[in-house]
Amino acid sequence: MSTQDRPPQGSPDRRTGNWSTGQKGNGRGSAPKGRVAKARGLARFFAHPIGKIFLTLLILAILTGAGAFIYYYAKYAKLIDERLKGGPYTATSRIYAAPGSVAVGDAITPAEIATELRHASYNENKKNTTGYYVIKPDSIDIFPGAESYFDQEAEAIHFSHNKIDRIISLRDNTERSSYQLEPQLVTNLHDKNREKQRLVRYEDIPPVLRNAILSAEDKRFFTDPFFDPIGVVRAAWKDVINRRNEQGASTLTMQLSRYMFLDLSKTVKRKAAELMIALELEQKLTKEQIFEMYCNQVDLGRRGSFMIRGFGEASQAYFGKDIKSLNAQEAATLAAMLKSASYYNPYRFAARTKERRNAVLALMRENKFIDDRTYGVAVESPLQVVVGQAESSDAPNFVDLVNEDLDKRFPNTDFQRESARIYTTLDIDLQRFANEAVSEGMKEVDAIARKQKRFKGVPFVEPQCALIALDPHTGEIKALVGGRNYGVSQLNRVNAERPTGSIFKPFVYATALNTALEPAPGGMVLTQASIVRDEPTTWLVEGQEPYTPRNFEKTFEGDMTYRYAMAHSINIPAIKVAELVGFDKVVNFAHAAGINDNVKATPAMAIGSYDATPLEMAGAYTVFANAGVRVQPSFLSLVKEPGGKVMLDQKPEKKAVLDPRVNAELVDMLQEVMRSGTAAGVHGRGFNVIAAGKTGTDPTNGWFAGFTSDLLCIVWVGFDDNRPLEIEGAHSALPVWTDFMKRAITLRQYANPKPFDAPDGVVTVTIDSQTGLRASPSCSSKTSEEIFVAGTEPTGYCGKGGGTTVSAWDTAPSAEPINRAQTYVPGPPRRGADTPATAQVRRAAPGTTGRTVANNPTVTQAPEPEQKKKGFFAHIKDIFR
Repeated sequence: MSTQDRPPQGSPDRRTGNWSTGQKGNGRGSAPKGRVAKARGLARFFAHPIGKIFLTLLILAILTGAGAFIYYYAKYAKLIDERLKGGPYTATSRIYAAPGSVAVGDAITPAEIATELRHASYNENKKNTTGYYVIKPDSIDIFPGAESYFDQEAEAIHFSHNKIDRIISLRDNTERSSYQLEPQLVTNLHDKNREKQRLVRYEDIPPVLRNAILSAEDKRFFTDPFFDPIGVVRAAWKDVINRRNEQGASTLTMQLSRYMFLDLSKTVKRKAAELMIALELEQKLTKEQIFEMYCNQVDLGRRGSFMIRGFGEASQAYFGKDIKSLNAQEAATLAAMLKSASYYNPYRFAARTKERRNAVLALMRENKFIDDRTYGVAVESPLQVVVGQAESSDAPNFVDLVNEDLDKRFPNTDFQRESARIYTTLDIDLQRFANEAVSEGMKEVDAIARKQKRFKGVPFVEPQCALIALDPHTGEIKALVGGRNYGVSQLNRVNAERPTGSIFKPFVYATALNTALEPAPGGMVLTQASIVRDEPTTWLVEGQEPYTPRNFEKTFEGDMTYRYAMAHSINIPAIKVAELVGFDKVVNFAHAAGINDNVKATPAMAIGSYDATPLEMAGAYTVFANAGVRVQPSFLSLVKEPGGKVMLDQKPEKKAVLDPRVNAELVDMLQEVMRSGTAAGVHGRGFNVIAAGKTGTDPTNGWFAGFTSDLLCIVWVGFDDNRPLEIEGAHSALPVWTDFMKRAITLRQYANPKPFDAPDGVVTVTIDSQTGLRASPSCSSKTSEEIFVAGTEPTGYCGKGGGTTVSAWDTAPSAEPINRAQTYVPGPPRRGADTPATAQVRRAAPGTTGRTVANNPTVTQAPEPEQKKKGFFAHIKDIFR
C-alpha cells in the first residue's frame, strides 16, 4: 500500500478538521505521548489474565450494585406506596376518650368549647374530615365531619353572660337542651411509645412557624433537590476526622424518610436507605405535601408520659394554643427543639432552650423572614410555656389496659399498622381530677408516713396509690390511676393483688341479710338490727396455730347491732356473723360478685385477709351501687375499622347477684359508715352529699370503696414491696377518695347525687341503736332510721319486754374440727391487745351454719317441746332422787 492510500494517523485537527499525523512537530493537535502510553498500558493489563479477572470482578460489582440499588429502590417504593395508600396518615390507630357534652345553662364560653373541639381534632378548616367549627361573637357553630364519632346534625350554640343560652339545630332550627361533643384524642398510636399527635394540614401551618422550621433545618427546601450533596460530604468529613458517626446533613425530606420508615441509627446502610426513600418521596409528592407530613411526624419531646409527635400537638402541649396562634418566639422555640427535643426541653433546660431559640430567631432575621423590630421583641421575651401539672388528663395505665384488652379481643389485628378508631370509656375531666387527687392526697399520706419511727435515719420510701372510678350502672371505667408516677414505674397497681381488709366485710353482712329470703338452718333470719357480741375470741383450725383476730382499736365493746359493727369496722363480730351464716356461703357470694378464687372459707376471710385487685373490688362493688346487679368493668365502647366498619360495639355485661331489697338494706348500712362510722371524716373535708362506702385497713394496705348514685370509686394505698403501711384506710385511702369525689361532683353529670333507690318490699323503722328493737320513749336517745326487707323488721319495742338481748353465743355448740385437706392459712394477725384467758375458743369449719345463734329481735325463737304429764311412779322417783 502506498503512503497516500493509508488512512490518516492520529486525530483530526480541531481548527481545520484535518487529521494530525501523530509525529513530532510544533505540538499543536498532536496526542500527548503519556496518554498513548497509558492507553497501551491499560490494554496490555486487560489483555493479561490478571487484568481480565479484575475487569470481570469490576463488571460484576457494577452489576451487583445496580441490581441491589434496583432491588432496594423497588422495595422502598412499595413500602412508600403501602404507607401512603389512602393518605399519608392511614397507618395510625387513634384512641379516643368518651364523648363530652354541653347543656343549656352550662357556664362556658365559645372559646372554651373551641378548645375542647380542637382536642378532638376539629379545626376551622371546612375540609377537615373530623369536623370544623365557626366562632362568632355570641355563638359557635359546630359541623361534624364524615369521620365524626356521631351521626348528628350541625348545631349552633348561643351564649349569654358566659353561659349557654340556647342550642339550635342548623338543619331545622329546633331547640335542644344538650349537645354531645366529639370524643377527645387520648393517644394516637397503639404501641408502647405512647405518642400524642394532632394532625394539621399545610394550610393550617402559619408562615411564622414554616419560616422558623426552614431557617433552623433546611432553608433551601422548596428550591433544592431531595438532598444536599455539599452537606452530606461535609458531614461525612467531620465524622471521619472526629472518628464517630453522628452528623446528619439531612434535608427535611431525608428527615421525613427517617421518621416514617427507618430507625434513628446513623449508619451508612441507613443513610443509603434514607437517600433512596427521599428520592422516591420527591417523585411521588409535592414539596407542600412533604412539608405537611414532616410537620406531623417530627419528634418534639415528652409531656407527662406521652411523646409529642408533630407541631400540632406540640403547640397545645407546650403553649396551650392552636398552631395557628403561635407567635415568632413560640414558633422559634418549637423549631429549636428539632435539633434535639430532649436536650432542648424548655421545662428542664430553659436557659439552653432560650439560647437555641434566639439563634433560630437570628436565622429568621438573616433570611428576611422577620424584621428587626419583631426580632428584638422576640429575643427579649421570656421563655413562656404552659405551667402546672404536665398533661393532667393523661391516662397511661388506662391506655395500657386498653391495649391489652384489644390484644385479647383481636389477636390477629395489628393496631399499630391499622388506622382504626378506638373509642374508650375514659372521661377526660374525671381523669384529670383523679390525677390531681392522687397527687394532692398522697402528700398527706407522705406526711404521716414520714413521722413513723421506721424512717428515722433511713431514706424515705413513697407509698403508692391506685384509683379506679366507674359508672356503676354501665361498668364504664371513667378514670384510672395505676401509680403516682408512670415515668418512674409502669406497674399498674389496679391489677396488683392485695389483702382487701375491711372493704370485704359488706360481703359478709350481705350474705347475712340475705337470710331474709333464704333463712339459715333453724329458720334464722338476720337483719342490720340483729345483735352480735364483740369479745376476745380464738378460732381453732386443725393443723394450724390458733387464730385470734384483734380489733384495730385493741378494745372490745360487748353487744352491738350488725349496723354498728360494720359502721365501725369491728373485726370479731364480722367473723362471728360469717361463721353463723356459713363461711362457704360468704365465699360463694364473693365469687358471684366477681372476686377471685383466692378467697377461701376460713375465719380470716371475713376480715379481708385474702388478696384481690382494686379492679376486681370495683367490679364487685357495682353489686351494691347498682341495686344488686353486677356489671363487668369495661374500657372500650366502640372500635371502627378504617372504612368505618364496626369491629366492636360494647354493651354492658350484667348479672343479678343480690335481691334489690336485701341490697337496699346493706346500702343503708354503708351510708351509716359515712354518717357516723369510720368514714365520717369526709364531712370535715367538705364532702356532704349522699354517699355510701367502706374503709379498709390491713397491716400493709389502706382502702376505701365508696359510691354515689352516679359514680363508684375505689382507692388503694400501700407499698410495692408489701412493707407495713400502718395507716388506717380512713387516713390513707379516704383522703384521696374524698378529694376526687369533691372534684367529680362539680361536673354536671355527677352533681347533686340522688338518694339511693328504695325498691318495693322494704320498710323504714326507727330503731334503738343499742338493743336493735323499735325505739320508744323509755329507751336511750340513740336512734336511727333503718331499712328492712318487709316482714323482717323488729316487732318489739325497747324497754317494754318486746325482745331479748341475751346472747346465745356462749351456749352454742362448737363447730366440728376443720378437715385438714380443706385448711387454708389465714392472713397475718391483726394489731390489738392479747386475748385474755377468759376468751372464747371456737372450732371453725368452712361452711359452718347454725352453730352459733346471734340475738335477733325480729325472729321468734322456736318454742320448747311440750312436756308429757308425769305418772305416779315418776313422782315417787323424783322424791327419792
